[in-house]
Amino acid sequence: MPWVTVVIPARPDLADIQALAAVRRLDYPPDRLEIIIARGRQPSAQRNAALRAAQSDLVYFLDDDSLPDPENLRRAVPHFRDPEVVMVGGPNLCPPEAPEREQAFALVLGSWLAFGPSRARYTPVGFTRATSEKELILCNLIARRDAILELGGFNEALYPNEENALMDALQQRGGKLIYDPAFRVQRRPRPTLRAFGRMLFRYGRGRAEQFRVHPTPGSALNFVPPLFVLYLITLPLTVLWLGPWALSPLAVYAVLLAAQGLDFLARSTPPRAARAVPLLVLSHVLYGLGFWRGLFTRLPPRGRPAEVPVTLERLPAQPATP
Repeated sequence: MPWVTVVIPARPDLADIQALAAVRRLDYPPDRLEIIIARGRQPSAQRNAALRAAQSDLVYFLDDDSLPDPENLRRAVPHFRDPEVVMVGGPNLCPPEAPEREQAFALVLGSWLAFGPSRARYTPVGFTRATSEKELILCNLIARRDAILELGGFNEALYPNEENALMDALQQRGGKLIYDPAFRVQRRPRPTLRAFGRMLFRYGRGRAEQFRVHPTPGSALNFVPPLFVLYLITLPLTVLWLGPWALSPLAVYAVLLAAQGLDFLARSTPPRAARAVPLLVLSHVLYGLGFWRGLFTRLPPRGRPAEVPVTLERLPAQPATP
């Protein structure tokens, strides 16, 4: 079995790292496992520091609250027998015991109307397959260390979309990305509506900044929310100009919302579905606004925007016995 380094970024003051206990329950030989806690306040800088310090060929990235399934490494490691495979990832799922509000957030994140192909990051979709950055997420991702370091690591100026730009670059060099719907972690969504909204705005901003640095045809779909926001803002003028015909896109959108609402009903409870439908609209508007913001932000040069202190802690795969 190959060596694997598990990298978990955490805040300097975080005492209870939920992912740590879950990592120690992984069904993988402890003597082939290295754990690095990277403490700091800029996750991409923390991951880069841990990457440089890692002693293994494979690195498993988790967030501090990611709870991986015990068999995850045994599922993912065999994919790397193919020398072209550089990354393997899968969905992060809302725990069944999470509060009702968070369950509604998860329903939106896993919907086609809100996130398109990226819904595979939040719900198992299809079968194991070659994929693109659209379906993979950094809180549950295993990668070849050398392949990342050859590209200079994560571009810290692009946080929170640094992993997406990196995946695009890896594919452009011939690397293969794998999505495995059974390679899962459990991770709770944002706890409040405010936090959920800020996340949506940040995702939109990050995607626009990524597009500015690494434009690809796959980003075309991400222009739909900002164009929708522009349509809503200019709707009073277009109604004056075109009359009722200007409302046609809004009528189509209402039909799509109704269809997605019926899908929510089929997959959840009526109260949760009713809570999720307005969140769909919120997701499009906030993502679109964030995208517009990201088109005009000032990007720092590649590398650390400033000196970011990072402290690394190497921990054993098994806790010391008293």
